[in-house]
Amino acid sequence: MDMDRIGGAFEVTACGVTVGISVGELRFRVRAGGRVWEQDQAVKPGIWLDEDEVLWLEDAQTISHRRYDSGAGTGILSSYEGFRVKGEEVSFSLETLVWIEYATGDVRFELIPGREGLTFRQIRWPAPFSFDLPQDEAVSVLPVMQGILIPNTWENQVKALPFDGQMCSAGAYMPWFGQIEQGKGYIAVCEQPWDAGYYVDHPAGGPYTRVGMYFLPSLGQLSYRRVVRYSFLNGCDYNDLCKVYRAYARETGLLTTLAQKAARNPLVEKLIGAAIVHKGIKTHVSPDSVYYDREHPERNDAVIPFAVRTEEIQRYYEKGIRRLYLHLDGWGDPGYDNKHPDYLPACEEAGGWDAMKELSDTIQKCGYMFGLHDQYRDYYMDAPSYDREFACQAPDGSVFDMARWAGGRQSYLCATQAPYYVKRNFQEVLRHGIHLEASYLDVFTCNEGDECANPRHRMTRRECLEYRGRCFDYLWSKGILPSSEECGDWAMRQLVFCHYGPYDFMLAKPGTPRRGIPAPLFNLVYHDCMILPWPMDRLPDTEDYMLYALLNGGAAYVDKDGAYPGCDGAFDEARDKQLDEEIARYQVVSELQQRVAGREMVRHEFIDGDVNRQRTVFSDGTEVTVDLGTGKWDVTYGHNL
Repeated sequence: MDMDRIGGAFEVTACGVTVGISVGELRFRVRAGGRVWEQDQAVKPGIWLDEDEVLWLEDAQTISHRRYDSGAGTGILSSYEGFRVKGEEVSFSLETLVWIEYATGDVRFELIPGREGLTFRQIRWPAPFSFDLPQDEAVSVLPVMQGILIPNTWENQVKALPFDGQMCSAGAYMPWFGQIEQGKGYIAVCEQPWDAGYYVDHPAGGPYTRVGMYFLPSLGQLSYRRVVRYSFLNGCDYNDLCKVYRAYARETGLLTTLAQKAARNPLVEKLIGAAIVHKGIKTHVSPDSVYYDREHPERNDAVIPFAVRTEEIQRYYEKGIRRLYLHLDGWGDPGYDNKHPDYLPACEEAGGWDAMKELSDTIQKCGYMFGLHDQYRDYYMDAPSYDREFACQAPDGSVFDMARWAGGRQSYLCATQAPYYVKRNFQEVLRHGIHLEASYLDVFTCNEGDECANPRHRMTRRECLEYRGRCFDYLWSKGILPSSEECGDWAMRQLVFCHYGPYDFMLAKPGTPRRGIPAPLFNLVYHDCMILPWPMDRLPDTEDYMLYALLNGGAAYVDKDGAYPGCDGAFDEARDKQLDEEIARYQVVSELQQRVAGREMVRHEFIDGDVNRQRTVFSDGTEVTVDLGTGKWDVTYGHNL
């Protein structure tokens, strides 16, 4: 064994960092950033075959460790083979490589496939670091939607995450997490996020928080090397972790600013400061949808004529609004969330193509922007072109189906097919003279990537994201600014804006226990790269969401009709329909947004540790201070160029 041996452990040292492994327990420890980080004894790395059956790495019949050296770094290479399932040995092996990179001092944890031949659900490795410190200053930093901080003493239990914490979804807008204790912390960045996720275990009141990685099979196999890069810092807070990731995003080419996007299409500048209006045309709820109202069946169908929306646009212009973006739901003949991808023609009951064109022409005359809601993942079984052959197929040949949304029974369209339907539908819309300067492809940046095992259009999750990106690229090619539901950073090169990038509590019913303290982690990385609209609701006896719009230097919704009641932040009792007042509030947010949209958010802080009193600072020197308890706010504009 060509390593330093200390008791039952082996160690390597470089760049002031020491990595060691406790051989008997297979636990790694890292001495870096003024602290020793040791993997938690209570959590063992293993291979989950299903919910109940686990192969622990320590149970491999043959385990070996040796020193690893290259011109780039030094570390510990471990091999595992001889696994048994139900008493039978399986042809499966893997290696782990934990090494210190000379150039950065970062520690890279790599999971390397050997022999395949094992069907598994997920591999949990590397294990969480021990973080058992009953104090407020011990904080876990998680990229759940806009971001949350979980102090070890947090009163609420945290286990469930959106999309099970799968990366490239709303569970992780960015593929990283971190922990900090008394200024000593780390950030763990997953470099292949499409088949990865993280899990959290925080009991009510603490005293610990465990955060660990898991990896999913790709079409049934481990397939390729998986890497998590740990950077260790001393004298840091969550702002510093965000800036480490921002540097990584710049290094990898993800960081694409609004200025760069505006150079590609000047309409980006037109969108900055626009009032965001979200309206619908046709609603039809299928009897097999969970939203079908059986007690009041008349509520399952509704049509608002295009002419009504045209009148509303004229009213906004008369009210003095000079920048506006209309996001239009339910414009296709089947109705909102019905029969995708076969959504054409324009809703006949609402006036058809002619009335839709009149709306488009009015928007153009007012100098506003027009965008359509469209969907190329949910594959409805009553769509005329539906064919099970083109639905996402699991490795066992099964096809997923459900009946949640308005259109009823559906599967998922294999994303290999999505660019064809986007091109087909948008060409038809443009052929009818509909003037689009922006548009919206639903769920692509909210939901995780899909995979498909059909040999005629086999697709990994990574390829799924690439095909979704091709759909955005098609919109760019037509001079249309692309948007999607949320703000996953895998699409940062292409997306200009999205439906929202909220704190996770904003999508829950008011009063729901929170997972943690909201913090603008995403904006600390990407504020100058993307336009994020914010809800402007004022909740009774609690918060005014306008303050979050100001704090984040974002765009403002003036009117937002929720597609589904009580879902995605649509809670009618919290909405204020006084248009003049809403316009006045929007104008306050818009003025700030036009000043800072293209500026980096350089810092966020809780003033004197009070979670209600917060401040953000932008790269031009602008400071925004809000008090969520009193509803007061203050903006001090900077003068830096």
